[in-house]
Amino acid sequence: QVQLVESGGGSVQAGGSLRLSCVASGYIDDINCKGWFRQVPGKAREVVAGIGETRATTNADFVQGRFAASQDSGNKILYLQMNNLKPEDTGMYYCAAGKRHTLGIAAGLCDYKFWGQGIQVTVSS
Repeated sequence: QVQLVESGGGSVQAGGSLRLSCVASGYIDDINCKGWFRQVPGKAREVVAGIGETRATTNADFVQGRFAASQDSGNKILYLQMNNLKPEDTGMYYCAAGKRHTLGIAAGLCDYKFWGQGIQVTVSS
């Protein structure tokens, strides 16, 4: 099993920046893909950014080059750098991880089996 814990959220004014962190523990050697998701008021959960998929997926329009995912050299910590934040970015942000599908039409895409509890991001105008 894998456990994921997010941190780094909080409140910021429009135009500011935040960096979220997600620390993975447990049997992390079996993880080969990770990602960030969010759920904002009035909308369903949506993809923010991902690492480790071997098939390109559609980029979220709201990212607009403002967000970037990365991880430490040991692949234990997943980051989400968020710049030029906007009020509409307010919501719950989740990190997730799993293993890539290897067969079938989903080959190369991440099977997000493990999820963190989420962390609140609030952007004021």
